[in-house]
Amino acid sequence: MIWKYEKYKGIHPGAVLERELKKRGLSQRYFALSLSEHPQTINAITKGNRDLNIPLALKIEKMLGLEEGTMALLQTFYDIEKQKKKECTPSRPDLSILRKILFWDTDINKIDWDKNSAYVINRVFERGNEQEKKEIFRFYSEDKIREVTGKSDPYSRIPVMQHLKAR
Repeated sequence: MIWKYEKYKGIHPGAVLERELKKRGLSQRYFALSLSEHPQTINAITKGNRDLNIPLALKIEKMLGLEEGTMALLQTFYDIEKQKKKECTPSRPDLSILRKILFWDTDINKIDWDKNSAYVINRVFERGNEQEKKEIFRFYSEDKIREVTGKSDPYSRIPVMQHLKAR
């Protein structure tokens, strides 16, 4: 079987859906209503903010005339890619670099580093030294730091780390 979506392995199925809708000249709203779904649901999927479940994947495939399982497979490959990245990424920053005093109001060993990323980033940028800020840059993505700090260039907050910009 030749699968024409092979090149999209690891990409969120919402991106493929958005492309298919544009290619066919269909609006997200019209498409969602034709599936008896909320337009917000389809929008969230095309933006990558929501995963695609099997029942909805089957509806989309049928409506677009795609081979059964195409969208579900794309979701599965995306989930696999996400899991691989998660396994490669350390679950927490190097705690030997971060001073416990930065997190005086909580147990540093019990912090959920993903869930509380905004708290951690803000705390380190407000009270941390250059080495601690460097560790936060290493652990979190530049986009995440930019989103939390509200700065278009988060490096501007720490002049010592201008060299990190050219990673």
